Amino acid sequence: MSKSRMAFFAVVGVLMTAAPTLAQAIQAAADNASTEEKYGKIAAAFGFAIAAAAGAIGQSRIAASAVEGAARNPGAAGRIQIMMIIGLALIESLVLFALVIVFAKV
Repeated sequence: MSKSRMAFFAVVGVLMTAAPTLAQAIQAAADNASTEEKYGKIAAAFGFAIAAAAGAIGQSRIAASAVEGAARNPGAAGRIQIMMIIGLALIESLVLFALVIVFAKV
């Protein structure tokens, strides 16, 4: 397995172990409302940080591939640029969607 897959599964495993902590009694739910709200805001901030970082990595890879493709075949540079802009717009829209979710949580 590649290192990125191992890291992904490690993160998923850690997040899955947090699920039993949310299984609390109903009486304790009122006591933990403010704590859950605080942790929700922290989780939203971490989620947006991950989305922004992944978006930046994706955009840099698209730009590098587009420059490399245009250098190898200058005749197709126009078509490569159009596809690059569409890809960048889609990645940026996903990051902005994550930002909307953060503002909805806060």
